[in-house]
Amino acid sequence: MKKGLFAVFCAALLALACAPKEDNTSLLVAHKGEMESLDPVYSYDGVTQGMMLNVYDTLLKFKGSSMTELEPSLSTEVPSVKNGLLSADGLTYTFPIRKGVKFHNGETLTPEDVRYSLLRFLLSDVSGGPSSLLLEPILGVSSTRGENGEYTVTYEEAAKAVRVDGDNVVITLKRPFAPFLTILARWGYIINKKWAVERGAWDGTAETWKKFNDFSKEDSPLFNAMNGTGPFKLVRWNIAGRRLQLAANEEYWAGPAKLKNIHMMTVEEPSTVRLMLEAGDVDVAEISPKFIAQLKNRPGVTVYDNLPRLRTDPAIFFTLNINMQANPDVGSGKLDGNGIPSNFFEDKNLRKAFAYAFDYDAFLKQSMEGRGERAIGPAPQGLMEYDDSFKRYSFDMDKAREYFKKAWGGQVWEKGFKFTMTYNTSGEMRQIASEILKRNVESINPKFKIDLRGVTWAAFLEKTANRQMPLWTRGWVADYADAHNFYFPFLHSNGRYALAQGYSNPKVDKLIEEAVTQTDPAKRCKLYKQAHNLMYEDAMQIYTVHPTGLWAMRDTVKGFVDNPVYMGIYFYPMYK
Repeated sequence: MKKGLFAVFCAALLALACAPKEDNTSLLVAHKGEMESLDPVYSYDGVTQGMMLNVYDTLLKFKGSSMTELEPSLSTEVPSVKNGLLSADGLTYTFPIRKGVKFHNGETLTPEDVRYSLLRFLLSDVSGGPSSLLLEPILGVSSTRGENGEYTVTYEEAAKAVRVDGDNVVITLKRPFAPFLTILARWGYIINKKWAVERGAWDGTAETWKKFNDFSKEDSPLFNAMNGTGPFKLVRWNIAGRRLQLAANEEYWAGPAKLKNIHMMTVEEPSTVRLMLEAGDVDVAEISPKFIAQLKNRPGVTVYDNLPRLRTDPAIFFTLNINMQANPDVGSGKLDGNGIPSNFFEDKNLRKAFAYAFDYDAFLKQSMEGRGERAIGPAPQGLMEYDDSFKRYSFDMDKAREYFKKAWGGQVWEKGFKFTMTYNTSGEMRQIASEILKRNVESINPKFKIDLRGVTWAAFLEKTANRQMPLWTRGWVADYADAHNFYFPFLHSNGRYALAQGYSNPKVDKLIEEAVTQTDPAKRCKLYKQAHNLMYEDAMQIYTVHPTGLWAMRDTVKGFVDNPVYMGIYFYPMYK
């Protein structure tokens, strides 16, 4: 074992020493990535969300491994037109709040706690946070702030949309929004109002909400504290040690969990994770696919492979108006064989040439070892029923050559180009996809030159925001199980990726906005197909695969239920 790896391994074992592996009531979990904040309105990363769903209940929850079937949680019923809790126009939802539920600090859950939690989620609206997920259906906006920083919503309209009516909480949407209940089930975490206010959080009034809008991570009084009604409660968060401990909530309204302690630990090095799992020093781990062959035949270890995921990754993006200021990725900045101009990718023929130059099947079968599905569009199969009427690109070097010769009126073929394609350093498959595209494009014409550069995640996000990367690869993990959560961020002009590319197609926008209001699946699919085929003609993005998931566990761990909607594991049904 290498010296550096051995040191990391020893440190990991030392950090877990207080949670002995022979304890059958404790679960030791190794994961990649770090938790950012324990405040539900701030955290948007997968690691924190994977922990948070065990501490905070929502009004509804997903049934078993289903991505769409919901069951009651803090609400005693799932609203529907049939039971009278959903209005016939699809706008007003009524949630009867469960009685006798206790928060972890002993306070009793009230409808006002639910209302406060949802209003705080809407009105905090931290930059880069998850608030837009509920802002869009409830208030009809993606942010509480406009381009110039002015407020686009008022407290009054938010309070009117989310109100208490006796023992019920009533939510009225701006327009019908097909995936609303699944969003609420995934993101509507309920906190205790009295506790939050006493700690210095927003007091719930119209006069003060703007003071608590878009706060920094460290300014949140809930940064390192949690108080939910869920099956587990926070014991401690060791930020420096990158560890977090949960304990069972013995007063949980659905009955206490069988596991009494959950120890979660960040271990970035894949080899270290494998060694810890083999030795029994962790019970559950995210492992690299390259270790599957070794672990599948390892006594005492069970590998859960090819688990369904709501994920499109990697995807390849073109930037239309590249920021040229102090930008090393564009070479000379001219179409002279030694660089590219800022509007290089505005030529549709050029984008189509790149789309035909990617070897989709080889990437899936060889690089991904078949762990996934070929991506036809932004949304995975299951959320969108793709058929042959959905247009798609295939690997065709002859067509790639044909479109390269058309690009820029023949100048691209004659003069060539040189630029840098970017991926994040922790994205192994994104790097491989970049290498495949580079190799194929450069083989078409010796004047075509693409440099590859891996950058840290923080630098990657900054370069994306500044539109400095001509060509880049990234992915998307669904926030909720609906095609809208893929088509909007990828294709809508206000979506995360379309904004980063500088892409806008009013016809596509209109189709996406209409589709989300439809409750008829066939009508929705038809609208998404139209948007999809317009996108195909624009050739703004290259979709490669929808990868599957992977967990490895000790054989003593039982009760694992994988749900693709969650970004982690729901520990409540598990035991050893």
